[in-house]
Amino acid sequence: MPASARALSAHQLRLTVDPATLGFASTAELTGLPLPWIGQERAEAAARFGLAMQQPDYHLFVLGDVGSGRASLLHQAMLAEAARRPVPPDLCYLHDFDAPERPRALRLPAGQGRLLRQALADMGTRLEAEVPQHLAGPAFLADAARIEQRWQVQEREALAALDAFALARQLRLVRDNGQMLVTPLGPRGQPLSDAEARVQPPERRAAIERDEDALRSEIERFAQAMRPLERERDAALDTLRSTVITPLVQQALQAARGIAGQQAPHAGRLAQWLDQVERALLGSIDLLEPYYGDNEADAEADRRDDLDALLAKCRVNLAVDNGGRTGAPVIVEDNPQLRSLMGSIDHGANADDADPGQADVSAIHAGSLLRAHGGFILLHLHDLAAEEGLWPRVRRFLRSRRLQISDEAGAAGSAGGGASAGTPAGLQPEPVDVDVKIVLIGSVDEFYALQDSDPEAARRFRVKVDFADRFIATSASHRATAIFVAHCCVQRGLPHFGPEAVALLIEQSHREADDQGRQSARFAQAEALVIESAAMCRMRSPADATALVKAADVQAALAAQRLRHNQTEEELHQTLAEGECLISLQGTAVGQVNALSQIDLGDYRFGFPVRITARSFAGQEGLLNIDREVHMSGPIHDKGVLILHGYLTALFSHVAPLALNASIVFEQEYSGVEGDSASCAELYALLSSLSGLPLRQGIAVTGALNQHGEVLPVGGINEKIEGWFQACAAAGLDGTQGVLIPARNQRHLMLSRPILNAVERGLFHVHTVQHVSEGIALLTGEASGMAPGALLAADAADDVTQTVLSRAEQTLRAYRRACQSAGHTRAGRAGRRPRRD
Repeated sequence: MPASARALSAHQLRLTVDPATLGFASTAELTGLPLPWIGQERAEAAARFGLAMQQPDYHLFVLGDVGSGRASLLHQAMLAEAARRPVPPDLCYLHDFDAPERPRALRLPAGQGRLLRQALADMGTRLEAEVPQHLAGPAFLADAARIEQRWQVQEREALAALDAFALARQLRLVRDNGQMLVTPLGPRGQPLSDAEARVQPPERRAAIERDEDALRSEIERFAQAMRPLERERDAALDTLRSTVITPLVQQALQAARGIAGQQAPHAGRLAQWLDQVERALLGSIDLLEPYYGDNEADAEADRRDDLDALLAKCRVNLAVDNGGRTGAPVIVEDNPQLRSLMGSIDHGANADDADPGQADVSAIHAGSLLRAHGGFILLHLHDLAAEEGLWPRVRRFLRSRRLQISDEAGAAGSAGGGASAGTPAGLQPEPVDVDVKIVLIGSVDEFYALQDSDPEAARRFRVKVDFADRFIATSASHRATAIFVAHCCVQRGLPHFGPEAVALLIEQSHREADDQGRQSARFAQAEALVIESAAMCRMRSPADATALVKAADVQAALAAQRLRHNQTEEELHQTLAEGECLISLQGTAVGQVNALSQIDLGDYRFGFPVRITARSFAGQEGLLNIDREVHMSGPIHDKGVLILHGYLTALFSHVAPLALNASIVFEQEYSGVEGDSASCAELYALLSSLSGLPLRQGIAVTGALNQHGEVLPVGGINEKIEGWFQACAAAGLDGTQGVLIPARNQRHLMLSRPILNAVERGLFHVHTVQHVSEGIALLTGEASGMAPGALLAADAADDVTQTVLSRAEQTLRAYRRACQSAGHTRAGRAGRRPRRD
C-alpha cells in the first residue's frame, strides 16, 4: 500500500516542559549555584586550554553569534585563570639624564613602583624644605662669612693700593654699581668738573690724560688680580654649600636606594638612575638656595621654575601600577584606538607651540596592552579593523612581543619599536617586552577572512573557541537555564521566577532554535525576555515585592515583543482580509497552490502565504520559471527549480521526448524570491496543470525537493505555519484548512498555543510527508501513481488506473501528438511552396 501523508496530533506540535521536573519553587533557591557554560562545553574546553597555555602565539580567537554570551563567558574564564596567576610587576618610566629624549623603562615588583614614586616625591619636598633651612643656619652663615671676610680683606688691601696710586697722580677713584669712575683733582684736592678740566692749561690736560691712562692700566691689573680671588671665594662657598647639601641629598635618596637594594631584576638599573639623580641635584646646588638680591621677585621666580623642571626630571612616572592586585590583570578594551591600546605621549594644551624635545617623562601614558602585561586583554576584531592603521600595529606587536609607546601626532615608532621617517624629535621611550594573552572576538566570516588575508597574524591565534548557536537540550541544560535566570534576577535586581515561568522561558529557547531537541545559545535574547517578563510582573503586582514572575507574565512579555515588531506583518495580513492579495482559503483549483514563505526583517520573522500558479501547453521550450526570467529569484530558488525540472524529466522519461511548454510564477510577488522551500509546491501546481486535477486550497505547502522526489526540511517552519494559520483564523476555520510540511521538519515544530488548540478541536491540521507522491495524493484526493517503484510496477502490469501521474502522462502524450501534427503540417506546406529560379 503506498505511503500517505500523516496528520500530527497536538502534542507533537510543540515541546512542553513540565515545571515539576525543574526541581525548585523559585529561582531564589538557585542563586548560590555557579553559572555554567550552557551548551558550550566544546568552547569552554578550548577557552580553558588556551587561557592556561603559557606559550607564545597561543592567543584565542572566539567565534560566535552576537548574543551567545561569548564575551561575558570569556571574561568570566579570564578572571578565573587570572586569579591563579602571579601579580605582574609595575612599569615605571624614568628621565634619562644622559639621553633626555629616550626615557628609561623600569619594571619593579608589584607595589614597589608606588614606593619609589613616593620616595622621589618626598625627596623633592624634603630638599626644598631642608636646604634653605641649613643654608640659613648659623654654622653655614658663619663659615660663609669667614670666606667672604677673607676675600674682602684681600679686596680692601688691593683697593687701598689702587687708591694710593690714584691720589699720587691727583686722581680720585669712585666705585658706583661695580664700576670704577676716575675724577681729576684740583690744586686743593677738590674734584674738577668736566668744564673745569677743559679750561686747564694744555700741559695740565696732557698730564691728566697720561695719569688716567696709567690708572686705567692699574685698574685692569687690579681686576686681573681679583678674578682668581673671586673664583677662589666662589669655589670655597660652593664647597661649603656642597658640604652642607650633599648629605641632605644622600639622605633624601636613601629611601629610594633602599628599594634599589632589594632583590629585583632591574635593581642595578634603578641604582644607576639614582646616581644620575644625585649628580644632577648636586650639579645644580644654586637652584636649591633661595635668591636674595636685586630684582629678587623675578630672579626667585626663575629659580623656582628651573628647580621645578629639575625635580620633574627626578620624578617617577608609574605608568602601570599593579600594587594591590591579587592576580593577573584582565582588561576588556571596548574602544580600542591607537592611544588607548598602544599608549600615548601627551604634550599638553600647547603641544603645537612647545618644543617636542621638552616633553616631560610624566607625559607618557601606558595603553591597554602594557597594563595587561602578565594577564589577559579582550578585543573585538571588528573594532580593531574599524580604526585605521591599528590592526597593522597589532600585527607587528604580535610578531615582536615588544611595545614602544610612540608620539601619535608624529607616528613615532610602531608596535614593534622603531621610529618612522619624519618623526619630530620628541620622546622615544624605551621599548619593553610584553607578555599578554589576547582574546579576540569575531564572527565566523571574520575568522576565515583573517586566515585568507593575513595568514601570519592568524597563525598567532592558535586556539579557536567556537561558540555554537544552539545545543542539544537535556534536563541538565534546562536546569542550567534556570540558574541563568536566577543570576539575571540577582544581577539586575529583578523579582525571581516561578517554575512555570522558567519552563515557558525554556520552551521559548527551543522555539528560537526551531528544534524540540535543541535550545538556542543566544542568551542575550533570553536575558531580554527575563527583564521584560519581570517588568510585566511588577506592573501586575506593583505593591508586592515578593511576587514571583508567572508564566502569564512571560506570555505578556512575548506578546508585547511581537506587538512592537509586527506592524509589517499585520499590514500584509490586512491585504488578505481586504482581498487585495489573492489567496483562496477553501475549495479547489487547477494549477494553483498556496505556498508558505517566510519574511525576515532582521529583528523579526514572520510567515505569509503566497499563491503559486502553473500553466502548461504543447511546445518545445520546457519549464519556464517566470521569476527567474525577470531576475527576481535568487540562486538557491533557481537551483530548486532546476532540480524540479530534473525530477520531472526523470518522472516522465518513458514519454520522452517531452513536448511541453510550462510556466511557473509566484503571484503578486514584487520583492524577489529566494530559497528552495517552494519547490514541492511548484511541482504540485505543475502536476495539477498537467493532470487537470484540482488542488485543495485550504492546505498550504512548504518543502524542498530532491531529484528522487524526497521532501527535504526547510527553515522558518514555525513562522510559516503560524502565518498561514493567522490567515485562516481571520477568515474563519472550517476544519478543512491545514499545512503540508516535510516529515523531517516535525522535530522543528514549536507552534503557538492557539494552533495546538485548533488542532485538538479538529479545526486545523498539520500533515507531514516523506515523498512528493504523498503530498499530491493529499491535495488531489487521487492516487499519485508516482511513489518510488510505482512506475515500473505499472509498466509491468500494463495498469491503466487513473492516477495523477497517468493523467499527466496522457496530457503529455497529447502534447507530443499535437507538436508532431503541427510539425507535419508545416512540413507539408513547406513542400507545396513554389520554387524560385
